[in-house]
Amino acid sequence: MFPPPQIIETRVFARLPDKLRRKDPNNSWAIVNRRGLPVDSFLEGPSFDRAGNLYVVDIPYGRIFRISPAGEFALVAEYDGEPNGLKIAKDGRIFITDYRHGIMTLDPKSGRVSSVLERHWSERFKGLNDLVFARNGDIYFTDQGQTGLHDPTGRVYRLRTNGALELIVNNVPSPNGLVLNNAEHILYVAATRGNCIWRLPLMPDGTVSKVGLFVQLSGSLGGPDGLAMDEEDNLVIAHAGLGTVWLFSRLGEPLYRIRSCEGLATTNVAYGGPENKNLYITESESGCVLLAQLPVAGRPMYSHF
Repeated sequence: MFPPPQIIETRVFARLPDKLRRKDPNNSWAIVNRRGLPVDSFLEGPSFDRAGNLYVVDIPYGRIFRISPAGEFALVAEYDGEPNGLKIAKDGRIFITDYRHGIMTLDPKSGRVSSVLERHWSERFKGLNDLVFARNGDIYFTDQGQTGLHDPTGRVYRLRTNGALELIVNNVPSPNGLVLNNAEHILYVAATRGNCIWRLPLMPDGTVSKVGLFVQLSGSLGGPDGLAMDEEDNLVIAHAGLGTVWLFSRLGEPLYRIRSCEGLATTNVAYGGPENKNLYITESESGCVLLAQLPVAGRPMYSHF
């Protein structure tokens, strides 16, 4: 249908040092999500602060790390949770989507983690996964839980700056990463178990209409995970289980295939570097962050609040 996408290779930018790796055979997250295999870490949620430091989460052990521009890890916080998505607001506040506790904030100076939104009308979420800011400060986030093709009830929400919580869709098979286009009238959502990307047109009143598939992927080991957008509305898709990050044009044409130089668990992505053309990729099996150089700069991920 399309010519093969151009290959872009990666290199290791940073590797979690041995002293920060753990192997707990009784870790509850690993028992469910890794079929009982011991894991020493599972990095996700990359996001840059204003100083150029990269923050990542470690889901099974409830940790937040800061990686310096030189690739050095520092433990910022450790708490009783399962952090998955992480984004940094323009004012420096760090927001986390936690599978067990909902939306949290992290004070990077003290390491204190606080609750923002734990329940909706006294009902707990299925299990939050990822989030993205709109420019006005609204937060879009996914409530994935254990949903899939057998139970397509995953949800996407919008949390307004005034505290109002709005349900966008409630029928996604495993909603995961999400990103807005540059005009912010399209929301893209990775439906991991459906192995596809949903395209959600946002109406002027905040509702959605004519939701459809943007890209259908293939493979049986995982599916699309984290998403990012560049300045030309090209969509970056981290394909967990395939060791690949795809870059599709706004028309859905495959432009580049970015190949992992480590394992297959390419889970999430963030743009950074001096011109914002470097793509940083969490490869969760090896506990590494990979680096690729792309031709177009990424869209800034900060909100305006």
